Amino acid sequence: MLTLTENAATAVKTIIAQLPEADQGGVRIRDTGSQESGFELAVASAPETGDQVVEDHGARVFLDDGANTALDDRVLDAEMNQDGSVRFAIASQS
Repeated sequence: MLTLTENAATAVKTIIAQLPEADQGGVRIRDTGSQESGFELAVASAPETGDQVVEDHGARVFLDDGANTALDDRVLDAEMNQDGSVRFAIASQS
């Protein structure tokens, strides 16, 4: 199952906190089916039918079937910059 670092959880919670209509939502990761673009990340107010819900460190991430399979043994990390931008990265679990 995908796990989140503390930094990733903080980034997800920070993003969701900025959108009042998504206060019970999370970040949704969708497999695009393309090696060039990989995954699409978007704010979602709720999981879509069939999504796997990952709750870690108080943050919620919704994974479509393709992303759930591809990221099963991965860790989501994030780097938050001074300007408020966030960069997510996926790594193998140790």
